[in-house]
Amino acid sequence: MAKDFNSQYVVDGYDEHIRKLIPGYEVVHQQIRALLKTYVDEYAHVLIVGCGTGYELGHLVQLFPDWTFTATELSENMLDKAKRHIHSLNASHRVDFVLGNVDQLKTGQSFDAALSILVTHFVDFTDKPKFFKAISSRLKSPGLFMTFDLTKIKFGQELNTLKYLCEANGLTPSQAAAMVDRLDDDFFPLSEQETFEQLKGCGFDAVERFTQILCYQGFMAKV
Repeated sequence: MAKDFNSQYVVDGYDEHIRKLIPGYEVVHQQIRALLKTYVDEYAHVLIVGCGTGYELGHLVQLFPDWTFTATELSENMLDKAKRHIHSLNASHRVDFVLGNVDQLKTGQSFDAALSILVTHFVDFTDKPKFFKAISSRLKSPGLFMTFDLTKIKFGQELNTLKYLCEANGLTPSQAAAMVDRLDDDFFPLSEQETFEQLKGCGFDAVERFTQILCYQGFMAKV
């Protein structure tokens, strides 16, 4: 059974659990912030696709005080937690929260950059082109898109390695086993080559991988 991200139990434990579940979670976010600082202008409007509990967004509103944000999220309980977090940072006036997907954004909105971190792998294979096109069509030129997700696992050894690393990060053996059991229900991962092909076919140029930790990979692309 797929994980219910609108469950209050899941939402309350998400920030602690995700650090055990995703290899190099903090390091990846550090890389993303450094890349944004390098490639995006001082005054920018940034789209966060799937803001979750607002962890990533909270760092960005503090690091980039002149940026404004639009943050989407499908889970109402996740979005409520993100709103509370941003309110605690006195930054609510700089963030437009949207309960829904990218297609539900206001017509004519455009962004300097967009992030989809640990989100795209939840999008069904048949919906990914529409998902990528919805983002690329809303980016200014030049505009930057960054994504970090699980990629296709090719061998049993890769899956075992991921399981052992998650246990080293703090998952119990039963939690790690549950993660493995949920992969087919929760994730729709592309291979590295498929990711390149889909991004380039959906309006992005200069696609490159910026990081990899086991079977999780981050890509950046421009329009």
